[in-house]
Amino acid sequence: MAGTKEIKTHIESVGETRKITNAMYLIASTKLRRARQELDQTRPYFEALRGEIRRIFRTAYNVDSRFFYPVGDDTPLKGTYGCLLITADKGLAGAYNQNAIRVAQQLLERHPDTKLFVVGEYGRRFFDQKRISIEHSFLYTAQNPTMARAREISARLLDGFDRGELKEIYVIYTDMESAMSFQARAARLLPFHRTHFAGAPQGEGAMTERFEFYPDVGTVLNNIMRSYVTGFIYSALIDSFCCEQDARMNAMDNADRNAEKLLGDLSLQYNRVRQAAITQEITEISAGARAQRQKKGR
Repeated sequence: MAGTKEIKTHIESVGETRKITNAMYLIASTKLRRARQELDQTRPYFEALRGEIRRIFRTAYNVDSRFFYPVGDDTPLKGTYGCLLITADKGLAGAYNQNAIRVAQQLLERHPDTKLFVVGEYGRRFFDQKRISIEHSFLYTAQNPTMARAREISARLLDGFDRGELKEIYVIYTDMESAMSFQARAARLLPFHRTHFAGAPQGEGAMTERFEFYPDVGTVLNNIMRSYVTGFIYSALIDSFCCEQDARMNAMDNADRNAEKLLGDLSLQYNRVRQAAITQEITEISAGARAQRQKKGR
């Protein structure tokens, strides 16, 4: 059995670890609050673009665009796919990184001819260790996503799509379904199905007037779609960042609870060992006193 010194050292070590997990929880909660504000500010722009694309399809549903499947044709394209994987820069976030990587591995199994584009140090290290080729790794941190970074990623992916090197592009990110629930998912970024933008813009279902597009509806749609792709990637970056902080908060909260339970068990063990040591000392003193009395009596 461990002595009081070893148990006391263990208690101090757990206490220091608990301070670290508590500090990480507070940092993650602050980052999550800021990221949610950015996400709330992003969604109106994203929905406005969707509304404009819906309006275009209301005017000219059969418009031809390389960003969409042809009308009535939903057949998966043959050729090389592109996959943008968004992970964190570090662990200590529960199963957040593993879930996103698992979805990426499933995509690679279904379609081996897939080029990986990775955001986040965790994903880079994982595929390097597995000796899986990465087409391009965006070396900046996954923390604090910005629109400038989204434009850089979008430009890289759209360049491969425009040249015909990438037939389909997927984005694997973690979707924050609610404040208490999130899930890793693979969303096909390009090409889109036209039904993805079906329906009238919100609040404009009764509008019947037609619109004029300059120089033509196809050019307008293609320009909007490039902005939409950038907005989608930016939203995915922020969504993933929110989920990362939420997962880290949960992991640190669980670690704090486990540390508290462990401290309780160690304190009880320490008191028992200390009490046993005191009892042993009292027994030895009593035995010595008894021996002295017997000696004097003789």
